[in-house]
Amino acid sequence: MTQTSENVTWLTQEAYNKLKAELEHLTGPARAEISAKIAAAREEGDLRENGGYHAAKEEQGKQELRVRQLTQLLENAKVGEAPAADGAVAPGMVVTIAFDGDEDDTLTFLLASREYASSDIETYSPQSPLGTGVIGHKVGENAEYELPNGKKALVKILKAQPYES
Repeated sequence: MTQTSENVTWLTQEAYNKLKAELEHLTGPARAEISAKIAAAREEGDLRENGGYHAAKEEQGKQELRVRQLTQLLENAKVGEAPAADGAVAPGMVVTIAFDGDEDDTLTFLLASREYASSDIETYSPQSPLGTGVIGHKVGENAEYELPNGKKALVKILKAQPYES
């Protein structure tokens, strides 16, 4: 469901299909649309003072960056099943933790790559300090991770269940 090493990204079949469809749209209809915008803006005259042309070129650059990201992601993707609901923290799970064991100070987040980021739930990468600290721990266990200032933080795993989009 998410990156588990430098080069491999685990995806469900549904996520793979969604990203593949986005790539096909960007390399097909969206690419033709941005080319038409650039051509129309170019016909307006002096390119040095043509805001529409510069905006379209910037949009094209962002779109091409996304195409490269998706291409690389899909080339390195492995399609598999969602993680098991066995209570062990793994990429692709929604995890609830308590800081310093204080069940009044909790955080619920999705442990996944940014491809899964959603406005519905905060997302932490499995490679982040918190992500690496909690992976493999089971509900009820304590986990430790390193804060940016070098200090250690202790969390208790309260809940871990597969993410359902």
